[in-house]
Amino acid sequence: MRYVLWVVLPLLFLFFISLAVKNLDPVAVRYFLGHEWRAPLIFVLFMFFVVGAVLGVLAAFGIIVRQRREMSALRRELRGRAEPAREPPPPDVVGQ
Repeated sequence: MRYVLWVVLPLLFLFFISLAVKNLDPVAVRYFLGHEWRAPLIFVLFMFFVVGAVLGVLAAFGIIVRQRREMSALRRELRGRAEPAREPPPPDVVGQ
């Protein structure tokens, strides 16, 4: 699998570089109230990809935090069950 990645990743990189070189035409992104932003197409695509990735990570962050909290509570419960209750040693009555 490692060797397949060594072949696929450079090919994928070359594909995206050629896509970027071919899509340098300016496009207009129109907002509300007549606002407009002009930028190369590949830059606009990259920005929307980054924003989507960040939103995906933020959406998963709450789930990850909740699962980690639940796992730590379960570990504490498991440790509590694994250790038998220890009774204190009987008092030393030899000196009395």
